[in-house]
Amino acid sequence: MNIFGKSIKLGDNINTDFIISGRYKFAITDIKELSKHIMEDIDPDFPKKIIPGKSIITAGNNFGMGSSREQAPLVIKASGIAAVMAKSFARIFFRNAFNIGLLLIETDTEKISENDELSIDLDKGLVIDITRNITLKIKPLPPFMQEFLNEGGVINYIKKHGELKV
Repeated sequence: MNIFGKSIKLGDNINTDFIISGRYKFAITDIKELSKHIMEDIDPDFPKKIIPGKSIITAGNNFGMGSSREQAPLVIKASGIAAVMAKSFARIFFRNAFNIGLLLIETDTEKISENDELSIDLDKGLVIDITRNITLKIKPLPPFMQEFLNEGGVINYIKKHGELKV
């Protein structure tokens, strides 16, 4: 699996309320509509930076900390973000993201800057920052997780295959 896109740079400890503010928790139930408010408390122009299918969030440590609300990864996926790369992820966010088919990549994102062109090769376990001519190794994804991603998440996988084969 290969992904190409531009970096949207964030820092450490991006919590689920930064991803989508809790004030919308009950006010907006449509995920596509909710995604229009992604990261607005950090950067009101964040949604304008997204190129659907071609934007990659690059963040620091502990991305997705806070709560177990599935709205956070759903909003990221619905907004058109192709992947999230971070040094580390909050455990429950990590699980929720893969359950819905959102690609998360663990790697050292320190040298990646805003708008860098990135090429991700999951099979080779590499990220190439084309802008800076840097190659980063990524924590490999087990084959079953790649299958979940290819199917759009665990539910879609089960609908297609009838059971989990791990």
